[in-house]
Amino acid sequence: MHDEHSHNPSKFEAEALTDVPSNQRLTGTDTIQTPIRILQMDCPTEEGLLRTKLGGMPGVTMLEFNLMQRLLTVTHAPQAIEPILAAVRSLGFTPELANDVLNQNAPLPEPAKPWWPLALAGAAAIASEAVEWANWPTWLAAVLALVAVSACGITTYKKGWIAIRNGNLNINALMSIAVTGAFFLGQWPEAAMVMVLFTIAELIEAKSLDRARNAIRGLLQLTPERATVLQADGSWKDVAAKSVAVGARVRVKPGERIALDGKIVSGRSAINQAPITGESLPVEKAEGDPVFAGTINESGSFEYSVTAAANESTLARIIHAVEEAQGARAPTQRFVDQFARIYTPVMFVIALGMAVLPPLLMGGDWFTWIYKALVLLVIACPCALVISTPVTIVSGLTAAARQGILIKGGVYLEEGRKLAWLALDKTGTITHGKPAQTDFAVLSHMESAELRSIAASLANRSDHPVSKALAQAAERDGVALRAVESFEALPGRGTQGVVDGRLFYLGNHRLIHEQGRCSDALETRLSTLEQQGKTVILLADEHEVHGMFAVADTVKDSSREAIAELLALGIKTVMLTGDNVHTAKAIAGQVGIDEARGDLLPEDKLKVIESKIHDGNVVGMVGDGINDAPALARANIGFAMGAAGTGTAIETADVALMDDDLRKLPRFVRLSRHAHALLVQNIVLALGIKAIFLVLTMTGAGTMWMAVFADVGASLLVVGNGLRLLRK
Repeated sequence: MHDEHSHNPSKFEAEALTDVPSNQRLTGTDTIQTPIRILQMDCPTEEGLLRTKLGGMPGVTMLEFNLMQRLLTVTHAPQAIEPILAAVRSLGFTPELANDVLNQNAPLPEPAKPWWPLALAGAAAIASEAVEWANWPTWLAAVLALVAVSACGITTYKKGWIAIRNGNLNINALMSIAVTGAFFLGQWPEAAMVMVLFTIAELIEAKSLDRARNAIRGLLQLTPERATVLQADGSWKDVAAKSVAVGARVRVKPGERIALDGKIVSGRSAINQAPITGESLPVEKAEGDPVFAGTINESGSFEYSVTAAANESTLARIIHAVEEAQGARAPTQRFVDQFARIYTPVMFVIALGMAVLPPLLMGGDWFTWIYKALVLLVIACPCALVISTPVTIVSGLTAAARQGILIKGGVYLEEGRKLAWLALDKTGTITHGKPAQTDFAVLSHMESAELRSIAASLANRSDHPVSKALAQAAERDGVALRAVESFEALPGRGTQGVVDGRLFYLGNHRLIHEQGRCSDALETRLSTLEQQGKTVILLADEHEVHGMFAVADTVKDSSREAIAELLALGIKTVMLTGDNVHTAKAIAGQVGIDEARGDLLPEDKLKVIESKIHDGNVVGMVGDGINDAPALARANIGFAMGAAGTGTAIETADVALMDDDLRKLPRFVRLSRHAHALLVQNIVLALGIKAIFLVLTMTGAGTMWMAVFADVGASLLVVGNGLRLLRK
């Protein structure tokens, strides 16, 4: 938006945290935030343990979990960090302080685990099943089962004991109880097979989650680790990109990826900016144009001056924004988390009741009912349910980032499907923001070429945007310029100058009217063009008007397509602009916008947004993320246009569109609707599978190994379903 209004602080700027040069951030109170990386924090099982352990500690005020990136952000009193780290270690975890954006997003190295214990466990479990099937001695089946559990289940037992000791009934605790119970019931082969299947399933689930976890990190790998930098002695040297200072001069060869953000100082090229903006076609860049880290130099060679350090590049900001968005709980995720905290204890109580009450009250068989209770314990873990939401949200955020749509939180990804109205600024959003010549007419006996040459010569001496539009059109068409003498600007009216010994005026309607050269016919033609939202410039001498030029801010082709797609999605549009009503309606008519409001100040735009919201609508506002801050802040979702290279827009918008293409708006809405559909599917899958096995268990048809398949199968289904968004 280019309306010249004062900037008001947005709700996002008010929430910005002060950066401090350490792993900790000030929060504006007497507490600080510390991000802690925990490699063992794979799923809600570990989150529950940490929440129970740290939640009641003195000095800890808030815990924010990002399971996808294995990050725990603790808000705490300054002196509490060491006790916090000690408490994390007491749970069997290894905490690491995450220092900066790049390090937080670096691939997490995990120690390779030997495969032979699991292979041994599997062979022993199968052998135990075979011994029982062949009616061989029970002690042999028991020994083989103990070998199997010892080979692959010690870690599960350790985690289970830590969980029970801390009053947390997670999957490791439930599995340990179930396997131990099976041993006491003499179900040796089944106990062994359950532990082996659980270990294999945990391994598969971890690999599946790694795919979601690493999706956004793939963007980071787009940035080269080294850059060719000009040295003080005039030589060029290949150095580490992270060590290059702002202001350094970097050379890029054809086919190379750009290592750092900068501005071209010599040369030109076509650059593939897809990693930043999602644009499919290369963009021509020349001296003075910005370039972004991670983009690809297609053809030419050029040199650029670095404008941002490696960890402050546009790509780093995008990754950091997506990472923070992943850490924030979406509405569905908050609901699921609250549900899970109630669900697990309730299921444990039901299992306990199932084991004890039927034998005591109805004379049931203790063995049968205890076995059913153990099966129920295995399927009681809510892992599949809890992990389904963050995987889907992360996949949606990452898929959007790949398309040049930066969504600042799961709440906006979910809210996007509800949009009923979308308000758009005109200049620079729907239109190009630059006037261009649209019409030209000869009104006298002067030759067309001569008329354009004189007009272009006068326009070329002025720096007014309308004059520039005339000059650019003449240059494009190869119109020759003439010498201008006694040139003079006429403020608010136009210009005048002597060309070939004659005095000419190039000015607006007011200038010609004041000189008394307007006729009814000319007034009619002028009125027609002005009602179309065009600015009219006339060329005249001291006797008559010779020609007429019309200039307008032209509509982007992408705007027409975007509005048509939004209409097809059932979203109504309103244009809010400071331009006059005629221009507003003319532009709105060209692109198919439902409603147009002109002559608006920032507070007027705010009132329009509030009236739409008051009517019960979810409303989005599209602008540049800085101007019209009141309207952007009040809208349910604020969209920033052309945010690439604009750090403020990336940091303050709810959704940042990295280029000026409005077609990303319907893409965002479709992605939001698809993500919601997958969230619902995942919740139904997770709960549905557990409900089915609950019925099977009650009827006696469910077995422990089937329950393991059900639990982990549900987890794999919801993870795979959520990852489908990455293929969009």
